Amino acid sequence: MTPSLTFLQRLHVTSPYALREPKPLLPSCRPESASAGRGQCDQRPTAMASAQLRVAVVCSSNQNRSMEAHYLLSQKGFAVRSFGTGSCVRLPGPAPDKPNLYDYSTTYDAIYQDLLRKDPELYARNGVLRMLRRNRAIKLRPEQFASCREPFDLILTCEERVYDQVVRELTAREQETLQLVHVVNVDIQDNYREARLGAVLLCELCQCVSLLDDMDSDLAELLLEFEEHSGQPFLHTACFY
Repeated sequence: MTPSLTFLQRLHVTSPYALREPKPLLPSCRPESASAGRGQCDQRPTAMASAQLRVAVVCSSNQNRSMEAHYLLSQKGFAVRSFGTGSCVRLPGPAPDKPNLYDYSTTYDAIYQDLLRKDPELYARNGVLRMLRRNRAIKLRPEQFASCREPFDLILTCEERVYDQVVRELTAREQETLQLVHVVNVDIQDNYREARLGAVLLCELCQCVSLLDDMDSDLAELLLEFEEHSGQPFLHTACFY
């Protein structure tokens, strides 16, 4: 009896963490490539062009995890925006109980210059200045998800608390167009290495979503495959605009 193909095999794609499988038709983003640098995602024709899939990536402060994913996805041609859900932007300070807090209207460059004045050695050593240099090359300032009314097809969150905040925000809004949006969470630790690895995984997920003939019908099965191969639990819910 011929074994049934997995969902990813039917798409001719392997998961980013299925390292023992044959080379896929669409090469995966490998976690080891993210350790050496930013992940290398292949660019090939898909069922849904990457630019047509409207993606948002959300973390707590729109600084580390969402911006690393924003960078990688934009490099691969996706129409992507990134956001935070916190009431303000929070960055590490000189002590755990002394964070640096900024309003969302503060530009990345203004934050960079402020930290440069406060303690350039500390913020160079902990990587915050490097992160802010990357961020200001991508967009002007951090953005708060609650202030955005642009519709997306797929919203990716980086921790369960952020996922809950996004779903709560969407369900509290008055439904107008009834356009479906999928909200998907995978937990990513808030440090630089894990942000890069997480961005690789999110990039691979978006590439696979682009291959789906019917995202609304097939996404749940695709996420089950990603859970199996990556060992990471995914949360998923559908909301309406």
